[in-house]
Amino acid sequence: MPYSDHGKRGSLLDVALNNDIHLEHACGGSCACTTCHVIVVEGDKNLSEAEDDELDRLDMAAGLTLRSRLGCQAVVKGDVKVEIPSWNRNYISEGGGSTL
Repeated sequence: MPYSDHGKRGSLLDVALNNDIHLEHACGGSCACTTCHVIVVEGDKNLSEAEDDELDRLDMAAGLTLRSRLGCQAVVKGDVKVEIPSWNRNYISEGGGSTL
């Protein structure tokens, strides 16, 4: 998979964009916003641990849950299923899909 320079290499954002799945990322994946906020449904053990920068940024995310992650920071290490919160989807560009 080619790295597209969106978030960390192998992050949920990187994987999504490499597979033509739209995930908002207003800051370009630099952990400076919360638009790539996702909720981990399955496989949280298959993601890198959240670092302090991500946790600090997540504190500002709308709809924060105990399973929230930033797609640009969570590096995939195995099977993972996440949900893009309905208030965070861009229906025009992604066609209304809800999971990665």
